[in-house]
Amino acid sequence: MEHWTKVWLVGQRQQGKKCLEIKLIGKNYYVYNSTSRWDTELKKVKKVSTYLGKLDKEKGLITATKRKEISSSDIRTIKEYGNSILLHKAIEPLKPVIKEAFPDCWEEIYALAMLRINGYMPIKRAKDSWDKLYNLEHINPKLNPKNISKTLHRIGMNREGQNAIFKNLTDQSNQLIYDLSSMFSHSMNISQAEKGYNKDHLQIPQINITLMCSIDTGMPTMVRTIPGSVKDIATLYTSIKEVDTKGKIMILDMGFFSEEIMTFLKTIEISYVLPVRRNSKYYENRVHLNNHLTYHKRLIRSGKKRIDKCVIYIFEDLDLKLEEQKTLYGKLEAGKITKKDIDEKMKMTGKILILSNMDIESKEIFYLFKKRENIEKMFDTYKTVLNADKLYLQDDESVFGHIFISFLSLYIHCTIENRLKKAKLNHKITPIDLLQKFSKVYNLKIEDKNIITEVPKKVKELDELLGWDIFPKKQS
Repeated sequence: MEHWTKVWLVGQRQQGKKCLEIKLIGKNYYVYNSTSRWDTELKKVKKVSTYLGKLDKEKGLITATKRKEISSSDIRTIKEYGNSILLHKAIEPLKPVIKEAFPDCWEEIYALAMLRINGYMPIKRAKDSWDKLYNLEHINPKLNPKNISKTLHRIGMNREGQNAIFKNLTDQSNQLIYDLSSMFSHSMNISQAEKGYNKDHLQIPQINITLMCSIDTGMPTMVRTIPGSVKDIATLYTSIKEVDTKGKIMILDMGFFSEEIMTFLKTIEISYVLPVRRNSKYYENRVHLNNHLTYHKRLIRSGKKRIDKCVIYIFEDLDLKLEEQKTLYGKLEAGKITKKDIDEKMKMTGKILILSNMDIESKEIFYLFKKRENIEKMFDTYKTVLNADKLYLQDDESVFGHIFISFLSLYIHCTIENRLKKAKLNHKITPIDLLQKFSKVYNLKIEDKNIITEVPKKVKELDELLGWDIFPKKQS
């Protein structure tokens, strides 16, 4: 130890400072407070040293600065940025209407609709899922399970608020598709869960769900719940009256065909496209197939005839006709039908009959009818979202609220899907795929700074193709 360090140590002791020890580490001197204590486990005295600082020949003791304790505000906050902005942009057009229709709980509705898009998400995970997302709107939704249950109940009771959303969407549409599906429930407290007809022929209590969608916008426009025992036909009356469909075109499914529906449609001011069951008397009308069209490379003969207050449109799909004829002869050979049966059924093979109060070109009616295929895919997506939380629903009002939130999630899904279609990417990537890819971009909050992490090349290309401009062009 150099002489100057000894001089400094003597000076400190003269000032009454005890237990000081100087250690040479490398080329530098460091000062410690060294004491001893009895180690009860080792049964001996143990030296304890506390670092005080560095000793400098000119400056003396350079006291060690205490390490700053890290608080929660100092910790770097990491949030999923890309997918969050995408979700916010998708629901943004409905935000003003949601705020006006549900002023007391719009933040919870807004958040839950975004969280539900990925399908199954039990309410107990809602808060954790929301905390992972970048909060663009700086809202503070109360997402604890107890409050969510109360919120769903309040939403379900507020049909007027729901109808404000439905009216806004319906007003943007001219051509509407209407269909019905079911959701099963074993809850004893849900009165609408009743046994009824379903395509799976399951004798389980169910709730019927009607969904109305727009051909013009490719978006859902309305949803309703009906007791499970109510038939398809009966649901149509109230649904059409609940939203203003005056002057619009309604495209229905064959399951809605009946004489009662025909009478009802003649009394309201809407146009309709209604396919007819093959056992209907309307097939007895003779219609000349003097026109044709092609659909997905299939040749289809067509014709039309006006009767009473409607027009009969008949189509003969030649590919479908051949397939059905092969099926009939197969059944004949298997002994499942008789020769008399096949002669009668052969007259109907490949034929589709549609009734409408519009007198337009046959191909326009056919294309409108075929657009019903869009709603089937939409319903599949909707029912995936509906599976979330259904076990937690304990009353009718909560069911109504749950179905409405899921409807908004479907709106977000369709908004993203429409962008993908416009960019001709829908055959390569789904909305859920897109959200997954965008979730790779994070927002880092360090003290008062927000930093966007690097954007992968593929994600940047997708953002440019979709035209949403989610990611900043230049990053600091």
